[in-house]
Amino acid sequence: MTSKRELIIKGTHRGLRYTDGRLTDVLEAGRYRLPGRSWAWLRRPMVEVVLVDMREREQTIKGQEILTADKVAVRVSILTQFRVVDPVAAIERVAGYDDRLYSDVQLAARRSLASMTLEEILTNRNQLSEDILRDVHGAAAGYGVEILRADVKDIVFPGNLQDIMNRVLAAERLSEAQLVEARTKSEKETLEAHSRAEADALQRRAAGAEAYGQHPALLRLRELEALTALGGNAEARIYIGFDKHMPSPNR
Repeated sequence: MTSKRELIIKGTHRGLRYTDGRLTDVLEAGRYRLPGRSWAWLRRPMVEVVLVDMREREQTIKGQEILTADKVAVRVSILTQFRVVDPVAAIERVAGYDDRLYSDVQLAARRSLASMTLEEILTNRNQLSEDILRDVHGAAAGYGVEILRADVKDIVFPGNLQDIMNRVLAAERLSEAQLVEARTKSEKETLEAHSRAEADALQRRAAGAEAYGQHPALLRLRELEALTALGGNAEARIYIGFDKHMPSPNR
């Protein structure tokens, strides 16, 4: 009677069965019976099962000091999420797929950050993620790994640069507040000046109406001045209305 070994593979893993050092099968979740050990008088195949975790995992690339395109040294930490999609490639093609992914993401991040200015890094972190995903996607697929995301977790600046940036940000906020205040003051002064001009015009019209009311001859004089001005225009037409109840000359 031969002894057997039992192996249970969970749904989160896959098993690579090696028989005498040769890959023979990929095991899904379930219970498996493996051959027992060999005896001197009975040689059995040597069976080994390598488990591969298929779940999503995170990996942090810490403390990468990189010079930006404008020669500013920054220390960047990058958080990546990935999963194994091909267990055979992950085990057979590289010595350690997680170490290889670490190196690939690290180099991709360096290439991307070195091509960006400090302002671009601060204002457009999505570009870094897009660059890493595009750069690493094909290489990682070659050893059975899918990279899901790569985001900047932390950015650390040199101490003097941090102080300078804080002062610049404070100055920008003060400048914006002063600009808003000046703009509001200017709009208020413009509105007040416009209101005063309209009030003066109304006062002049009211004074003129009062003068015409007290001296009808002045109104008549303005009418004659207007007619005189129109008379100097050859294209002007003046229509004078007569009372329709006036008697006809034939009557």
